[in-house]
Amino acid sequence: MINITLVNDEDEIIGYDEKIKVHREGKLHRAFSVLIFNKEGKMLIHQRAFEKYHSPGLWTNACCGHPNKGEEIKQAANRRLEEEMGFNCEIDYKFTFRYHAAFDNGLIEHEIDHVFFGEYNDSFVANPEEVASFKWVDVEEVKADLLKNEGNYTVWFKEILERI
Repeated sequence: MINITLVNDEDEIIGYDEKIKVHREGKLHRAFSVLIFNKEGKMLIHQRAFEKYHSPGLWTNACCGHPNKGEEIKQAANRRLEEEMGFNCEIDYKFTFRYHAAFDNGLIEHEIDHVFFGEYNDSFVANPEEVASFKWVDVEEVKADLLKNEGNYTVWFKEILERI
């Protein structure tokens, strides 16, 4: 059982609870998203595995997740980048935002999301349990595609793209 960090409106820790329970009840919790760019300025996006518990098959940023109980957020972001995409690199905090989204399967994301940027230029092998596909894309091209094909992207990735 994975316990994730519950927070108040000021992003102060108020407790911990089981991940699926938090998403069933829509409790406000801490999350992170990592955006990776290469030296050409292209962004790494991935298609979520079709077995994911929500947003399966949708395109999103390089990785995302929740810090576990007692885990610092940047440490959690680095851990998840390795778990999902199979590599690690230096990441820097850029901004935080809050969002709320209900999914067709009854789960709810209610997060304060801390966004990190990094640069990576080598090859890697993504985890097939997490990633169905991936590609390097021009940010403006993704923004344009999102306007035409909004249903192909995760809710939080749309929120992030509005801010960059």
